[in-house]
Amino acid sequence: MTLLVEVRDPCGLAEVVGRLGVPMQFSRDEEIHGQDEPVARLFRVVRGVVRTSRVTIDGRRQIGEFYYAGDVFGLEPGPLHRFAAEALSDSEVAVVKRSAVLQAVGEAAFNAAILDATRRELDMAQAHLLVLGRKSAVQRVASFLMGLAGRRAAGAVDLPMGRQDMADYLGLTIETVSRTLTQLQGDRVVEFASLRRFQVREWPALEALAA
Repeated sequence: MTLLVEVRDPCGLAEVVGRLGVPMQFSRDEEIHGQDEPVARLFRVVRGVVRTSRVTIDGRRQIGEFYYAGDVFGLEPGPLHRFAAEALSDSEVAVVKRSAVLQAVGEAAFNAAILDATRRELDMAQAHLLVLGRKSAVQRVASFLMGLAGRRAAGAVDLPMGRQDMADYLGLTIETVSRTLTQLQGDRVVEFASLRRFQVREWPALEALAA
C-alpha cells in the first residue's frame, strides 16, 4: 500500500521535492537539463540561482526566468523541456524523478501542481512580454531592479546575474543595459557598490521609471 503525502496547496510541492530530492552541486554555467530534453525530473533550488534559456533558430539566446532558493523548476506541461536550465552561480539543487513525486503526492495533487505551475509560468511570461513589448530600455531595467530589490526589505541587494544575462532577459544589448545602469546611478536612483551589488536610493523615482 502506497502512503501518499497530503499536498493541499500545489505550491507545497516544493517541500516534497526538497525532501525527496537528492542534493546535487552545479558549478557556475553548468547545465542542469538541456533544451528539448525529455522531462523526467523535478528540481528545487537549495542554494544559488538558476536561469532558464532557449537558443533560437537564428542563434540568439533568450532567457526565460531566474529561479532562487526555494523555487521549483522543471514542472513542464509537455514531454520536453522548452528551455535549458543552467546554474547562474555555484548552486545546490535537489533533484528527484517525477515518478517518485507522483507516487508520493498522488495523481490528483501532482496534476494540480502542474496546472498551478503552468498558470504561474504563463503569468510571468505575460508580464515579461509586457515589459519587452511596451516599455523603454530605462523602464525595463528599472522594473528588473525593482523585482530584485523587492526580495529584500532594505539594504544592499545582490545582483547574481551579469550584464549579458540582464540584456538577454530584457531584450536589450549589453551596451544599453550598461549605459542605463550608469544613468540610474548618475541620477542617484540606485547606487552600485560593485558590479554585483546595489542599493536603491530613491524608491519613488525607481517606481516612477518602472511604471
